[in-house]
Amino acid sequence: MKNLKPYPTEEELPPVKTVNEVDFSAQHSYADYMRFEFKDRLEIIKGYLFKMSSAPSRIHQKLSGRIYVSIYNALNGCKCEVYSAPFDVRLANRSLNDKEVFTVVQPDIVVVCDQSKLDKRGCIGAPDIVVEILSPGYNKKELVNKYEVYEEAGVKEYWIVSPSEKTFFRYILDVKGKFQPTKLLTEGEVVTTPILPGFSLDLEAVFQD
Repeated sequence: MKNLKPYPTEEELPPVKTVNEVDFSAQHSYADYMRFEFKDRLEIIKGYLFKMSSAPSRIHQKLSGRIYVSIYNALNGCKCEVYSAPFDVRLANRSLNDKEVFTVVQPDIVVVCDQSKLDKRGCIGAPDIVVEILSPGYNKKELVNKYEVYEEAGVKEYWIVSPSEKTFFRYILDVKGKFQPTKLLTEGEVVTTPILPGFSLDLEAVFQD
């Protein structure tokens, strides 16, 4: 009787070359995500894959750049760091093992103040600030699915920016670990946060085109 070749372990599974090879109905972990070699951008939210827009619009990129620069300029002497997409944020519930991480997102901008959460692959754990800039035709992912995983992970502030409406909305985590909505802001108003002392974001300048 021939010796049967043992079934490959997850580490030995071949890379996934095209998005057409991916089963979107199945649950996936960060270990699966690391096997993807195609250019299509995907996120995992609670084990399920979501497609991202391949090329953000010019306005989206302009707003992202302005917000990023404003935050970066406020970091002088601060232990916090700011990163822009593509940048993997792994939101682990119980284990840091790649096979047991089922939420991996790429927010437009993140601020991380706990250096222990940063590694060569991105951020493992909740950033202090997450910024999402809505794309035309966005679905409920930004407003429902991501709200839930950011709140559960303990993100301190979740900013949602709408280029089309020229609005800025922020959720702030309370002492009970629940997001509390704040006033909707728009052109002519200024954003500040206790996470970044001295930081101010002039929405007039952000939305100017």
